Amino acid sequence: MRFPSLGQALAAVPCNAPRKAPAFYRGSVPLAGRGSYDPGVIPPCVKSWALCDPRSLRGVRGILTDIDDTLTSDGVIPLGAVAALAALREAAVPVIAVTGRPMGWSRDIAAQTPLAAIVAENGAVAVFADALVERGVRIEYADDTATRGANAVRLHAVAARIVAEVLGATLARDSPGRVTDIAIDHGEFAHLDAARIAQVVALMQGEGMQATVSSIHVNGWFGTHSKLTGAAWVVRRLFGRNLDAERGEWLYVGDSTNDELMFAAFPLSVGVANLADFADRLQQWPAFITEHDRGRGFVEVAQAVLAARGA
Repeated sequence: MRFPSLGQALAAVPCNAPRKAPAFYRGSVPLAGRGSYDPGVIPPCVKSWALCDPRSLRGVRGILTDIDDTLTSDGVIPLGAVAALAALREAAVPVIAVTGRPMGWSRDIAAQTPLAAIVAENGAVAVFADALVERGVRIEYADDTATRGANAVRLHAVAARIVAEVLGATLARDSPGRVTDIAIDHGEFAHLDAARIAQVVALMQGEGMQATVSSIHVNGWFGTHSKLTGAAWVVRRLFGRNLDAERGEWLYVGDSTNDELMFAAFPLSVGVANLADFADRLQQWPAFITEHDRGRGFVEVAQAVLAARGA
């Protein structure tokens, strides 16, 4: 598959986002028609991405990124973001997506985009493009077959309980592609208010599960894996490198509360502008935040990394 250059793609996509200084430093944050935010919601320690010192980006070994509402805009990876991924790959800056999305959903994304890999289901599944295997994608798991089988029975029981006990709770539409976790839709095709989201999280945790809230789903799973352990696994698997020892040389991009672990782990952590949607729930903010939201925010990050490397 051939991809347009970053310049070609950006020229082809109209940009309605503001090009001046980030709005949240001027008094409000207009985000995708969701209203504006009090300027105080962005902590002073979170810097505008435009202020990131290019010298800190020259040695970046790779980028780790969430997908939904970080790479995507309105559920689609826009042309500009695809071109940014291609440009980063050409510049020898691999991009690994780290997502709560399921294995089944991730296969097509891995096969059709210039990503080095996808860590799916919050660290439980690795998806690699591989022309030598069926469908051009290789799947690997953090847990063995017996563990996944035993957990599947428990996951089914918890999912049934949530749907029965939490008013309006429904399984995410991508659930048929899930093999190691469950996802409850709170913002993609259904809506749950904060109280019911909290109820789902509490129920999962009461059953001994880990639970996180993304911009669209509440994800729950059994085991100790996470976005961070999954990223370390895949970086070692692909490049033979120790991510834990090199966190200062990798950059993470995210958009919601389920990225807090990664924001805390990486000194070069960036939130796209729509992270402000979660301002009242965030305990751990990234070091930087972009001017643009969603896919255009990721492009903003890519442009700075490429410029710092002279690409």
